[in-house]
Amino acid sequence: MAELQHGHLVRVVVIDDHPFFRDGLTRGLTQSGRIRVVGEAEDGWTGLRLIAAERPDVAVVDYQMPDLDGLEVVQAVTRDKLSTKVLLLSAVTDSAVVFRSLELGASGYLSKDSRRGQIVDAVLEVAQGHTVVPAELTAGLADEIRLRAASRGPVFSERELQVLRGFARGLSVPQLASELFLGASTVKTHAQRLYEKLGVSDRAAAVAEGMRRGLVE
Repeated sequence: MAELQHGHLVRVVVIDDHPFFRDGLTRGLTQSGRIRVVGEAEDGWTGLRLIAAERPDVAVVDYQMPDLDGLEVVQAVTRDKLSTKVLLLSAVTDSAVVFRSLELGASGYLSKDSRRGQIVDAVLEVAQGHTVVPAELTAGLADEIRLRAASRGPVFSERELQVLRGFARGLSVPQLASELFLGASTVKTHAQRLYEKLGVSDRAAAVAEGMRRGLVE
């Protein structure tokens, strides 16, 4: 993206399934005087249609949403070669999740506990084509990069291992979603990544391969 002209209001869409947080975020971005929120969506599917219609500079997206989560929104935007930059906001700050998000095309990742000014600054930076990860997440991200570089095999995130252990206990996706306080679609996403890393195609094979590798008892 070319550098934004001085005085240009950054066009943003906000995608979050929690109305209170979504409303507060929209007001905070608008009150900065440098950002124009051109649309809001309460789920990933509606958000994708909004991005395609509005072509905003930045989409500020909740990582955890039912049906279609933030990471899947990132993948769709990348797949469809849309110019919109995606900034993910999440209560999850696991370094493996942050790494995976950036790897798949997110332009930034912030904790939902971030201050309003920090989120505004991140949106403006992302709009200029920069990648934004706050200092409190950078150390973990560096460790994740070193771990992946040193590892001879795939690195499993804590969520992926939780899904594998749940499958080993005989839990279904809906049961795991309830236990982990995640959307079913998010659990399915973690399960799919787990299958890819284990080189299998279903739950039973994942459990068997996980036992062979000593990941579960």
